[in-house]
Amino acid sequence: MTRSRAQDPDVCGVTAAVAVIDGKWKTAMLWVLEGGPHRPGEIRRLLPGLTEKVLTQALREMEADGLVHREVHDVRPLKTVYSLTAFGLDLCTALAPLSDWGHRRLDRLTAGRAAATLDQQAS
Repeated sequence: MTRSRAQDPDVCGVTAAVAVIDGKWKTAMLWVLEGGPHRPGEIRRLLPGLTEKVLTQALREMEADGLVHREVHDVRPLKTVYSLTAFGLDLCTALAPLSDWGHRRLDRLTAGRAAATLDQQAS
């Protein structure tokens, strides 16, 4: 999905919302920031595999979409802290039922695999 879909007034609301969180890391970053403000290095440590380039790009996009607030403290070295905006918190609230559904799906998959394993062992 392209970034332009996030700003296209002629798409359905779900498409516009998914365009804002599209990508491998944005939902995980929202989850981390939901716990409170973090510096970029802290976010990277909490999300192994997230590169600095992808982190920077995602934070810029999320800031442009109004989801995160970037605060730069005038100390040496510069200290940058990211936090969720009220709009970002609204998105987290909207995503909570989807997260619950995802966990139920994973539980079903796990139960299905366990049943298949038992069937194979019984054969």
